[in-house]
Amino acid sequence: MNGKPSGHLFVISAPSGVGKTTLLKRVLETVPDLRYSVSCTTRPPRPGEEHGRDYFFLSQDEFEEGVRTGRFLEWALVHGRYYGTDGRIVHEWLQEGWDVILEIDVQGARQVRAHHPSATTIFILPPSMGVLRQRLQGRGTESPEQLELRLKAAFSELQEAPWYDYLIVNDVLDAAVQDLVSVFRASRCQRLRSAHVLQSLLKAPA
Repeated sequence: MNGKPSGHLFVISAPSGVGKTTLLKRVLETVPDLRYSVSCTTRPPRPGEEHGRDYFFLSQDEFEEGVRTGRFLEWALVHGRYYGTDGRIVHEWLQEGWDVILEIDVQGARQVRAHHPSATTIFILPPSMGVLRQRLQGRGTESPEQLELRLKAAFSELQEAPWYDYLIVNDVLDAAVQDLVSVFRASRCQRLRSAHVLQSLLKAPA
């Protein structure tokens, strides 16, 4: 990545059950020079989760020390557990020229936007609330009460979607992948990000 300009920050949010994990996995396999920021959390690992792959699992003392020292680009307390993005890693990647994806909730997205107004924000929508309900039911991980809480939280998050730069509907997965890939590619064609190429061409002999 040497010789390239600084990378760009992409913030992606979506209600639980929209399918963003599968969507982002496909995008990361398609778009080069793109890195996914793994979040930090104080919640215990779930079966099959690995430290450093799914989350960085920290103790509450470690996390709170990080808050005091300004380690986190954004952080939040959700259902009694801390979640946050390690700003040191993100800034290092950006300086190296990598584009970086942050998969965070709307609360964290607002924090990031306040400190990085040039970040591109993307919200992934379900095609309908009925489809979202079906997807959550299909996971088989929530009780009826938990399902209703998830849907209520999803509706609350959807009310924040209008301030995002892009809204992508995850109805047909392949189409949603192409839409999201198009956002990344369009960002790389912006004048400011390609200015170094133009400058080198203008300096070259005719």
